[in-house]
Amino acid sequence: MRDNKRAENGKKIRRENSGEEGRKRGSRGKYHETGRRSGKTSDFRRVDAAGASEAVNDRDSAENPNRLEGRNAVLEAFRSGRSVDKLYLQADLKEGMIQTIAREARKAGTVINYVPKERLNQMSETGSHQGVIAVVASFDYAEVEDIFQKAKDKGEAPFLFLLDGIEDPHNLGAIIRTANLAGAHGVIITRHRAVGLTATVAKASAGAINYTPVAKVTNLGATIDELKKKGMWFVCAAMDGTRMYDLDLKGPIGLVIGNEGEGVSRLVREKCDFTASIPMKGDIDSLNASVAAGVLAYEIVRQRQ
Repeated sequence: MRDNKRAENGKKIRRENSGEEGRKRGSRGKYHETGRRSGKTSDFRRVDAAGASEAVNDRDSAENPNRLEGRNAVLEAFRSGRSVDKLYLQADLKEGMIQTIAREARKAGTVINYVPKERLNQMSETGSHQGVIAVVASFDYAEVEDIFQKAKDKGEAPFLFLLDGIEDPHNLGAIIRTANLAGAHGVIITRHRAVGLTATVAKASAGAINYTPVAKVTNLGATIDELKKKGMWFVCAAMDGTRMYDLDLKGPIGLVIGNEGEGVSRLVREKCDFTASIPMKGDIDSLNASVAAGVLAYEIVRQRQ
């Protein structure tokens, strides 16, 4: 087993061979932010979390062109292997075909939402939803292993973006675009409380979604644990983290960006080796999540040159 440690060497944090206990998290101990401090775990943008959640619901009900309605259409989408991000079922329907659709959804790992008939009526464009509406992905998802293989094929140390609950499709599209231009090998998103690969995401990515694999996982923390076994290190965005210039971000690295309202969740943050902050010189102390991802990504690019 490979033993590693990240230790402070001058003003830089370096990797050295040592014991397993040497994994340092930049969010703790003697490493401190030299600029602004918020005392909170969220990353570089503050928005009303309830408002963000409502925005996701509005997109599903009003703008999403990737919606299927009706029992047969949705069931066949699952049976054909199509990627379904979310399934909405009428809560008071328990008949056989509804149960079959729910079973197929669980097998596929699709998020199931049981909602009142009135909610489905609001979402429906056909007026004949039959108690079932599904939101399908515009593009197929990759596997995490596919992303690793892409790095191996290029002979490069893996560079991944991991997104902890990004809800805005424009942010997700912009981050995929940045990941492509920064030379990242792929993006990992979560199944729950997050936007999937919709048409809006594809448009915001400016075509990068065709070249950058995106994997979807149920548990981001567990995924980080598995990737650590492959030798990866993880840095998450946080306003109270260590200045990004003072971190060693070379080698196999995963950049974790949190939800627009809540930032990186506590459990995911605790699994990261470092927390990184972006120096703030202006009168406000917040950056949009996709902008923060771009700034941190290009610090990684600079160090990897």
